[in-house]
Amino acid sequence: MSDVNDHLDSLVDTDALSEYLATELGDTESFDVSYHDEGHSNEIIFFNWGDGEYALRRPPSGKTPESAHDVLREYEVLSALSETAVPVPETVFACNDHSVIGSDFFVMQRLDGTVIHNDTGEPSRFAEPEYREQISSELVETLAKIHDVDYERIGLGNFGSPEKYLSKQIALWTNQMEQCFKRSGREIDALRDTAEWLADSIPEPIEPTLVHGDYKLDNVIFSSGTPPEIIGVFDWEMSTLGDPLADVGYMLFNWEHGTDNPAVPELFPQFTEYEGYPSQRELVEMYEDASGRTYRHDRFYRALAGFKLGTALEAFYARYLEGTTTDSMYPSLEAGIPELANRIQRIIDGKEPLS
Repeated sequence: MSDVNDHLDSLVDTDALSEYLATELGDTESFDVSYHDEGHSNEIIFFNWGDGEYALRRPPSGKTPESAHDVLREYEVLSALSETAVPVPETVFACNDHSVIGSDFFVMQRLDGTVIHNDTGEPSRFAEPEYREQISSELVETLAKIHDVDYERIGLGNFGSPEKYLSKQIALWTNQMEQCFKRSGREIDALRDTAEWLADSIPEPIEPTLVHGDYKLDNVIFSSGTPPEIIGVFDWEMSTLGDPLADVGYMLFNWEHGTDNPAVPELFPQFTEYEGYPSQRELVEMYEDASGRTYRHDRFYRALAGFKLGTALEAFYARYLEGTTTDSMYPSLEAGIPELANRIQRIIDGKEPLS
């Protein structure tokens, strides 16, 4: 517990935060802070201010890859989506004054519900085939809602440059990969080979949409009852305008079905093997029915997803080596990321088709 408390202290000066919150939320005699230790990227700090329950979102401490962990970008898209059919938490305010807690941050209302984490498994109330089917359909239909957003109407017309989205993504993540290798002091040939293959294999673009960039089961929250209903989508810091099929590929890459001994088991749900959960191919059919789009070039989009994930994990591993994180998963990345890179190569070679 002391490590968690020490980490919380490194993320926020509670006295300075309390003083700032009083200017935004009014005075209170009740202020409690706790660290949410189940995420692996941007940090989340829960706090009560009077009768209100809130979540504060900030970048991790220490050195981070350039352009990563943009919480103010996340605040912008969450605020814009509040008037759409996409379920998101209500934003409260954002702050770019680093004198408060040492970084940009924003505050949103805390949602009361359940995140289905890969390492803890499905909640017992959802352990029925019909509910598992609904979890999956909620996940896919919510993604279709994201891709159906009229981004011009809600003020996100300049949120990204969808032209050459895929090539820009590959260049961005390749640059981040090289930065991470310098920090971690190692190189992973299979990950670099993936970057080269992706750059040579970009498909023709389709009509751009708002894309989430990190869409997977543990980035949504379900209501506290049954049947399963998504009440919020989180982790929008990588969102932009671009190719919606990149989101589909990312969802598929993070949906284990028929894979034994996955690399970095904490990140890939094994319970999706249970009766009622669809296969990857069935997820594709569900998305095509919900969106009216055809999913194609599967090897490319799943390889791109794996490349993004592998590079992000290498940044996490570098943070572990630098001593700026207490995340218990990070030591396993020494072997886990090379294993993940080898899996991506199997996808590229056609040896791991959709399940």
